[in-house]
Amino acid sequence: MGVKMKAYLDIVKNILETGERKPTRSGMDIISLPGSLFQHDMKEGFPMLTTKKVPFKLVATELEFFIKGLTDKKWLQDRNNHIWDEWCNVDKVPWSNTEDGKAKMAAERDLGPIYGFQWRHFNAPYENYDTDYTGKGVDQLQNMIGMLKSDPNRKRIMMSAWNPIQMKQMALPPCHFNAHTTVDNGKLNLIWSQRSVDTMLGLPFNITSYALLLHLIAKECGFKEGKLVGLLADTHIYANHIEGAKEQLTRDPTKYKLPTLKTENFTSIFDWEYSDSKVENYESYPRIPFEISVV
Repeated sequence: MGVKMKAYLDIVKNILETGERKPTRSGMDIISLPGSLFQHDMKEGFPMLTTKKVPFKLVATELEFFIKGLTDKKWLQDRNNHIWDEWCNVDKVPWSNTEDGKAKMAAERDLGPIYGFQWRHFNAPYENYDTDYTGKGVDQLQNMIGMLKSDPNRKRIMMSAWNPIQMKQMALPPCHFNAHTTVDNGKLNLIWSQRSVDTMLGLPFNITSYALLLHLIAKECGFKEGKLVGLLADTHIYANHIEGAKEQLTRDPTKYKLPTLKTENFTSIFDWEYSDSKVENYESYPRIPFEISVV
């Protein structure tokens, strides 16, 4: 089953062989490819890379954070998840690549109206991370679930994190900006679109996160799990990730089977907590360290 995740390695290989080098505002060049496709059939197993270790707890806590519509990065930090530490609401602390600027960004708790806020309260006037937004904005996730239960063959069952009106308050413009679901013969498919793809550090995380979201929506709506598809635009590898990318390509994706995902005590996606879901029989090659670029 592990061979099925060769789709990810093919993207890495294609970027290294055919991508173009270009600069970024962080000062770190990237090797970039304009458009890639990731596909995985969930019947083959849960798509966590076996050619390097993926931290499932970090994926799951962030997804719970999004599903709850939260914007306080301390909620993540309290669960030992530090993937959002470097960023904050740019309306409160402007983006900076200086040491002083980075320190101020790290100290600000508010992330602004990022992914989960748009999923649950799209375009509600944004004030602060501790404001009560109950009943405000458009609850796209609730609408998605409702349409899947009432008319799953509709072609408009999606939710978007892209909101130009509130972009100036977001810690980051959304990289993965749209999730679209379809149903075929009782199987739920999830297609996500991503404008900017950090292939070595971010994409393995994105694959696992959207696979987990597919799993939860399928449980909520009573479907089997179908295909996970990623429509990837600027697919790139940072210059300081190239050696790690080459190392990963030497690793055999067939050595380990894909794990299975089990969720217990499930009542609703809206009550789900990250600790309810666990991956079983996950084996992989060791972690490859990739330094994050704040852009």
